[in-house]
Amino acid sequence: MMQMLVAGGMTALSDGERQADTDNPRGYLEWERIKQLPNDPACIAEGEGKVVKVISRLLLSLPSGHEYQIIFMQRPLPEVLASQDQMLRRRGTYKEGANPAAISAAFEKHLREVFAWMDGKPYVKALRVPYHEVLSKPKNVSEQLAEFLAIPLNVEAMTQQVDASLYRIRSK
Repeated sequence: MMQMLVAGGMTALSDGERQADTDNPRGYLEWERIKQLPNDPACIAEGEGKVVKVISRLLLSLPSGHEYQIIFMQRPLPEVLASQDQMLRRRGTYKEGANPAAISAAFEKHLREVFAWMDGKPYVKALRVPYHEVLSKPKNVSEQLAEFLAIPLNVEAMTQQVDASLYRIRSK
């Protein structure tokens, strides 16, 4: 999604600290400082007018006083968990003995909390984008993004960023 938005003409707030790797060969476009959001909510002001990648857990720390347009990528939970496991194994940080059912239930509870938070904040507009729709209908999704963000985006350039070969962890 970040690659699409940048190709469309938006500027990403990214520090380049996390380099491309096996898990994400095209790069991350992340801003490391966003992890400080719970302790330093004012840091979000640096993202004004830019695209900032924020993990769902940190969305709950976005302070009022700003208008947010959140593009929430929705991927089937089994794929998210399998992808996380694979990444942790590659990095050597996977912990054996984890209960998949408990982890899945915790993620589902977390998502309900995040969706309730997004729906309950007048300063938040959110567009939920199904991951599989990006892969199967990239032009439609790009058009939806341009409409949601209400800015002229290069829809063709956005569409060209979608690379289905990077979809490696699939639901059964």
